[in-house]
Amino acid sequence: MANRPSPADLSTLDARAREIFREIVESYLTTGEPVGSRTLSKLGGMGLSPASIRNTMADLAALGLLEAPHAMAGRLPTQLGLRFFVDSLLQLGDLADDEKREIDARIAGAGANAQDVLGAASELLSGLAGGAGLVVTPERDAPVRHAEIVSIGKSQALLVLVFEDNQVENRIINTPADLPTATLLEAANYLNARFKGKTLGEARVEAADTLARDRAALDEATAKLVESGLVEWSGEDPMHGRSLIVRGRANLLTDQQAVADLERARRLFDDLEKTRELIQVLDLAKAGEAVRVFIGSENPLFSLSGSSLIVAPYLTAERRVVGALGVIGPTRLNYARVIPVVDYTARAVGRLLDARSQER
Repeated sequence: MANRPSPADLSTLDARAREIFREIVESYLTTGEPVGSRTLSKLGGMGLSPASIRNTMADLAALGLLEAPHAMAGRLPTQLGLRFFVDSLLQLGDLADDEKREIDARIAGAGANAQDVLGAASELLSGLAGGAGLVVTPERDAPVRHAEIVSIGKSQALLVLVFEDNQVENRIINTPADLPTATLLEAANYLNARFKGKTLGEARVEAADTLARDRAALDEATAKLVESGLVEWSGEDPMHGRSLIVRGRANLLTDQQAVADLERARRLFDDLEKTRELIQVLDLAKAGEAVRVFIGSENPLFSLSGSSLIVAPYLTAERRVVGALGVIGPTRLNYARVIPVVDYTARAVGRLLDARSQER
């Protein structure tokens, strides 16, 4: 990959070069196709010959901002070019009032449970932005009041956690096939006896040591079930009790030009399975209060799938960051559209969760 041009290099780009580069990037973000000099010369208002445009495109390629996917093809923006476009040339507008009202209404109508609100936010981001919506839930700091485990199928059970702040979380966990009801009851009694009055973070720290000591007193199926609920909960950060909500994965496959091929899509899905790493990536949003954009290999997690991640923190009224949300999709996301959507959704979620916490 080309080295990032210095500010001095980029300052040498004149108005013509910037306009040609902008047209190439905006065309690519719309179509996913390389753009040639003849196509650019036909755009109204440019008034340049194909030869003049080719010379400028060569200069942009020398700076590492453009590349040619094939010898006879037009040019595409590189990852470096997309970064330059987002940082220097992208023009962001505010969302329309009716769009803001729609976001507010859908989030507020999700229910009183914080998990429902965040799930609605993830689904909303997926629908409005066209990628997969991601939400990292706040750290759960209220102690557990009660736990129940109910069978919902041959190999699944529902773990119901009631917290001292009156919040309820329902989690589906995998179990051995046809697990007896008595075993589920024994596991729930174990959780209540050992971890009632503790936060999820405290319970997890204690769980590994406690299970090691008590494993002999539990039958194998019950111990495995307890681990599934407390230690090996898929999609949750075991150190902080946070979970990752993903909605709209199918959106990542609707445009084969955007994802290039099924193998690349498979890699993207593999990325989404690395929930612990994703939570760490979304935690980068906590470095500030603004939207952050990660393009392609700027984060190692997305180096194979060629994805972009747009994230923003959601905060309390005291400006304390409690979680993050965002969108993941192909690098040719509509950044001008997605960035304000993510920004406003994060602010709407923060306002709603903060207001409801004040009501309790």
